[in-house]
Amino acid sequence: MKSLLKLFVKGLFKLCYRVEVKGLENYQAAEKSGRPLLIIANHVSLLDGPLLDLFIPGNTAFMVDKSHTQKWFERFILSMSEYFTVDTHSPYAAKHMIEELNKGKQCMIFPEGRISTTGALMKVYEGTGLVADKTQAAVLSVHIGGAELSRLSYLDGTKSGFIKQQWFPKITISIQPHTQISHPQNLKGTEKHKFYKQAVFKLLRDSSFFAAETNHSLYAALIKAKQKYHSKDVCIEDINGQNLSLKKLTLASIILGRALKKTLKKEKRVGLMLPNVSGMPATFFALQAYGYVPAMINFTAGKAAIESACVTAELQTIVTSRRFIEAFEIEALVESLEDKVRFVYLEDIRSEIGIWQKISGLLTPAKSLPGYKTETHFEAVVLFTSGSEGAPKGVVLSHNNVTSNIEQAISMLNLIPTEKVFNALPTFHCFGLTAGLLLPVLKGAKTFMYPSPVHYAVVPEMVYQSNAKYIFGTDTFYSGYARKADSYDFFNLRMMIAGAERLRPETRELYANKYHQPIYEGYGVTETTPILAVNIPTAYKHGSVGQFVPGIEYHLEEVPGIKDAGRLLVKGPNVMLGYLMPGEPGVLQPPTDGWHDTGDIVQVDEEGYVWIKGRAKRFAKIGGEMVSLTAVERYINKASPEGHHVVVAVPDERKGEKLVLVTDDEGLSRKTVSDAARLAEVAELMIPKTVILVESIPVLGTGKTNYPEVQKLAEQHSGGS
Repeated sequence: MKSLLKLFVKGLFKLCYRVEVKGLENYQAAEKSGRPLLIIANHVSLLDGPLLDLFIPGNTAFMVDKSHTQKWFERFILSMSEYFTVDTHSPYAAKHMIEELNKGKQCMIFPEGRISTTGALMKVYEGTGLVADKTQAAVLSVHIGGAELSRLSYLDGTKSGFIKQQWFPKITISIQPHTQISHPQNLKGTEKHKFYKQAVFKLLRDSSFFAAETNHSLYAALIKAKQKYHSKDVCIEDINGQNLSLKKLTLASIILGRALKKTLKKEKRVGLMLPNVSGMPATFFALQAYGYVPAMINFTAGKAAIESACVTAELQTIVTSRRFIEAFEIEALVESLEDKVRFVYLEDIRSEIGIWQKISGLLTPAKSLPGYKTETHFEAVVLFTSGSEGAPKGVVLSHNNVTSNIEQAISMLNLIPTEKVFNALPTFHCFGLTAGLLLPVLKGAKTFMYPSPVHYAVVPEMVYQSNAKYIFGTDTFYSGYARKADSYDFFNLRMMIAGAERLRPETRELYANKYHQPIYEGYGVTETTPILAVNIPTAYKHGSVGQFVPGIEYHLEEVPGIKDAGRLLVKGPNVMLGYLMPGEPGVLQPPTDGWHDTGDIVQVDEEGYVWIKGRAKRFAKIGGEMVSLTAVERYINKASPEGHHVVVAVPDERKGEKLVLVTDDEGLSRKTVSDAARLAEVAELMIPKTVILVESIPVLGTGKTNYPEVQKLAEQHSGGS
């Protein structure tokens, strides 16, 4: 009778929830391993237990907390499966599970111990790892997707909650290959428990990424977001009060895209030069809708760099706005480029859109447009390297690169759809485009777009006024905000995330002391869309850039003269299609066998945390010894935390190279630097021989130091070429 009832309920679930099970072959492989089988899963709704019992093969024994057996319907549901009760707050709870596994049973634990209130992974308890280690069980990680949208989840389903809850959402159960958890023998006490917690957390975190769907174009991702979340709620805000919902953004992409198509015709890559205002994402998705590839133009880079970018990517047209050009006072720049590339102004395009074009747009199915059906391995966007170490290269990213990196990021950051991101990073910077714009929009959250990150007095006030929960920035920008912000401006933030350049300890300490806010440092490069690693509240190490996001393979190549670190090469779904190189217009140069050489010297510790030692190009060879320029800057920053200091190497006849410090701090001299070096107990080789005072350090529009310009200053002062 019990079997017939379970069969009936399974059929009902399959009918109502269209339950799909992926990875059954992984279950079969685990079953054949000859080890006890321990199933772990995320916990997003009241449906999770019955789903796993009905759709995972075998006879699973569930570990259930005694508090969940008090009500009649809980006991009725549990009566259809095998279970044993424990007091989860008791130290003997793990012992009971170990006993059940040692009997040869197939057991199941929800490591979070409660239903998620965010829809994403929450705190994980170490008991699961302890059980897996003691029994040497085959651990089968399962991800339940879709159940968080049901009315039996603990998410806020009201309109203001931005979650479109359903009675019967489609549910997918994804089973990952089995693994084992064994703690290193040198770990004892709290360190061992920490290892257990992190091992299980990483398994569940990675499962959420590998279960995610990335086999769609960026425009298709927008349409799916519109269907999944409340389409009429605002998802994009800007300083001009021009707000867009997912519905308006989709409609704008159809109407504006059709108007642009008349002008662009059969062009492939199209330059896009706009600041952070609502018109930028509307134009970006308008190009995506009709199969064009936006090439993001850095309008702060200057004539030579923009002209080089246009030639490299074979751009015939740049889409921009007259209002933007006037506001940013770049008329002369545009005039100087008009004989090289055609400028199309949005004001002119919009003047051609009448009532019939709008009606036609309303009647056009979004799924019928070319951008919806675009293959995921096709080009999606072209960005250009900052040029901080030479002429900018074109970085070609596919749709799969971008959607994969968004899923990698969301598995780490736990961005709740009710939350708002404040994005002042320009979208010609990959960090600003992927994390600041596409991540919140395509994941049901909101983004406030601010046109300039260098408005140091305004940005903190706008963060305060907008009630943002997340902000992305660089060390340079965070340092600028700290000098101007009120101590209460950042009170509402849940996460401040830094990338693009090294976060100085002085900046981190300043925010901790003045604003009581941690800054979570991450790491990435344009070629990886860009996010590679990031610290998060549940996996954090002071001074590191966090652990690699799921799906990343890495290799450290030995560098002569550098110990305990190597040159980082990475491979993964977010690694670019390839470069467009200056001098070889339009020729795509893919990474060798899918591996990208980041050019960074890093160390990866036993727990998987990444420690950046410096750029390979930011090492000097002095008297046969390798000296990290970043390490030299580090001790100088401690002596003068308010200043901006850059150390470069110039040729030296006697020792090969010598160090030059370029600084905007009037108080620094050769003597004060020598005193700081003695205090830091560094070698004589790490003391700059020359100190150059400048009014301001040259920086790029992305906030990174403009190293070629600093190098020129140093060489001119030293009499070099």
